[in-house]
Amino acid sequence: MPGGNRLTAPGAGLDGADLDRTARAVVAAAAAWARDFVAGRAEDWERERRFAREAFDAAAAAGFTALTVPVADGGSGLGPVALARVFEEIAAVDLAVAFSLVCHNNLAGAVSRLAPPALRERALPALVSGEKIGAFLLTEPDVGSDVAAIGLTAKRDGDDWVLDGDKAWVTNGTAAGLLSVYAQTDPSRGHRGIAAFLVDVPADAASAAAAGVVREDPYPLLGGHAAGVNGITFRQCRVGDDDLLVPPGEGFAAALSGIDLARVLVSAMCCGMMRTALETAVDCVRRRQAFGARVADFQGVRFALADVATDLEAARLLAGRAARALESGETAALAAAHAKKFATRAAERRIADCMQAMGAAGARRDHPLPRHLAMARLTQYMDGTTEIQNVVIARALLD
Repeated sequence: MPGGNRLTAPGAGLDGADLDRTARAVVAAAAAWARDFVAGRAEDWERERRFAREAFDAAAAAGFTALTVPVADGGSGLGPVALARVFEEIAAVDLAVAFSLVCHNNLAGAVSRLAPPALRERALPALVSGEKIGAFLLTEPDVGSDVAAIGLTAKRDGDDWVLDGDKAWVTNGTAAGLLSVYAQTDPSRGHRGIAAFLVDVPADAASAAAAGVVREDPYPLLGGHAAGVNGITFRQCRVGDDDLLVPPGEGFAAALSGIDLARVLVSAMCCGMMRTALETAVDCVRRRQAFGARVADFQGVRFALADVATDLEAARLLAGRAARALESGETAALAAAHAKKFATRAAERRIADCMQAMGAAGARRDHPLPRHLAMARLTQYMDGTTEIQNVVIARALLD
């Protein structure tokens, strides 16, 4: 925080003071990588509206593509608190790159935990090394938070399964080579018919289409183009039993099993963006003069930035509490919902406040705040909308 003062005790929020030496080293390496590699390129990726492939490759070389995979399998074996700190640091520079890596790491972790031995042996090394980019395909054009209603089908045809249907909002979708595809195997069983398949997709469009996989163009979004978000269509895409990541009857639970961690990570990433916004605004108003005084000496500006600092502290405390609940094996759905609801709302409001304190300079794109403001809006749709967080909170409160 600017000024060097802390309002929270070490270890109470996302400070990570209680992390072991190895985890602290990964966090420090992520911060340095984001500063040295991502910062100077992030605006170019956004301006060009393309997936940041070079960022992914550099992240793989730095060891950030297997953060939750066990050390014995070549990963870092990080827990939720360390993972939140890593992505807070990367998102402080660019949330789109951070979220791309979150989605890849979620798949690598899922394969390490859930895949049958043969599939695990076949798929995990390419995810760990970053040779293959991973993507999680659950959302559909007409199905968002209502996971049980997914319509993409997987039908038996001899020894194969045939996938047909559409997936939407696929992070990394424009470049991913390994797709975790959630499909309905038996509509009469409802959510109990859902399974997950790991689909290995050829890199070139013609070969992918011949295999029954068609990638849409990237979505024209408010921001976040570096994450390569698009839709993907499956038409008579054949997979085998050896591609079954999660069998029918277990897919619904598997799809939801990581949602609390995902919400914690979104919260932490919002904290990273708010921190950068506050640091940028503080630096600006300390240097800028108006009416014969520093802008930093005007009470209205001082109080506005004080409010930003308070919300940042609160968001980090909520995210840290939820991450520590997950780390200790406690139920964290309510804590994660509170954290995500608060952090995403606070990020959008407080980044805008920081830009306002900077005057017209706040709108310039030679600093990351306009990019962060766009991403703060998008975080309110990631891993469950704000309204879904209210469903979770109200259920705990009233039912």
